[in-house]
Amino acid sequence: MKKSELLEYLSEKFPHIDRSTLSEILNGTFEAMTKALANGEKIEIRGLGSFRVKERDGRTARNPKTGELVQVPPKKIVHFKMGKILKAKLFSKKVP
Repeated sequence: MKKSELLEYLSEKFPHIDRSTLSEILNGTFEAMTKALANGEKIEIRGLGSFRVKERDGRTARNPKTGELVQVPPKKIVHFKMGKILKAKLFSKKVP
């Protein structure tokens, strides 16, 4: 689902709120999440899951085109862990 599709869904779900206000709320939510992750904070959304920043170690890799060995530096990634309710819905288990 793209951001525009999410905005469309919210517009249909909440017709009494104008689209520009919903867009501001959505953008503000994503901005707050981005800032929290950039500060190393964990984001937990009950029923959905949690996001946190992990650091991947540097490693030696091979360039598939040339076969040359190259050093890949350490980097940060965002890790998502699915919540129990989402997992139950995806795998058709009884939702608590």
